[in-house]
Amino acid sequence: MNFSIKLQDKISEFKLQINYMKKFPKIVFIGSTYFSLFSLKELHMKKYNIVGIITIPDFPKKKDKGFSPIKKYAIENNIPFLQPINLLDDFFLKNLKIWNADIQIVVSFKILPKNVWNLPKMGSFNLHASLLPQYRGAAPINWVIINGENKTGLTTFFIEKKIDYGKIILQKEVKIEKNETAGELENKLKKMSGSIIIETLEKIIENKIKPTDQKNINFLKYAPKIYNKDCRIQWDNPSIESIYNKIRGLSPHPTAWTLLFFNQKKFIRLKIFIVNIIRKKHFFPIGLIFIISSNKMKISVKEGFISIIEAQIEGKKRMNVKNLINGIKIKKNIFVQ
Repeated sequence: MNFSIKLQDKISEFKLQINYMKKFPKIVFIGSTYFSLFSLKELHMKKYNIVGIITIPDFPKKKDKGFSPIKKYAIENNIPFLQPINLLDDFFLKNLKIWNADIQIVVSFKILPKNVWNLPKMGSFNLHASLLPQYRGAAPINWVIINGENKTGLTTFFIEKKIDYGKIILQKEVKIEKNETAGELENKLKKMSGSIIIETLEKIIENKIKPTDQKNINFLKYAPKIYNKDCRIQWDNPSIESIYNKIRGLSPHPTAWTLLFFNQKKFIRLKIFIVNIIRKKHFFPIGLIFIISSNKMKISVKEGFISIIEAQIEGKKRMNVKNLINGIKIKKNIFVQ
């Protein structure tokens, strides 16, 4: 009797293993950021068959050994990983082929050459943080807010030769709140990312997808990489809304900044994270700073005032407006430029 039960258990276990292999193909996960970590965790916790991970090389000058969050997770969970400097390197490609992946999943990584994305028989798919074809590029989360959009989302698509142009598998839309910063929107999209990755993968496994070409739209908006010079605030912008959107679209990273001038002689760099808008007609010069009380600081612009809530003086920590005012010794004749 006991032998029979044990035999049945073994048969059941064997069947489960067969079903496991059928349902869960060999996956290589490719990513580098905390955003991509959410998807990796979701796949790993749901016991998908991750045979290997590709992530970026270390940054030895940074704290905590300069490991990417993806590498840290791989080490903690004993998942094999590769960190190629050159994605066309023979050693890297040889080891990638050894993994013999059925599918590759890419979230927040650099451009892959065809030698990499074309390897798996089920293809390679990417997660992009916008509703493609709008906002192709490196910084979609920042640009949708900078441009004052009221919605965005996530798109999964098969990787092809042309960057961000592959056939769309799934899209999930999300509303952008009026006062939302890029950091807040990123957190919202992070929480959605795992579920769309799983849903996309399941549809591919079950052959229930109908990939669609990206629509031809006359007016496309792009999301190019943002450089430090692009983050300087133009206070003479005729639209107070545009100034506001730029600040929240760059908050907390890479951060909008300006130069704070005292009597046109001394100046310091000021990063601005959170502000409010005050719409009001006035005749003050653009960029004049008013310190009204111990916790009110506003900057004159064409359509009113930008009221600072949180900022950071160069060399100091990010702080609320009260601490910012306390740190400024000169309280009059201050301008931003």
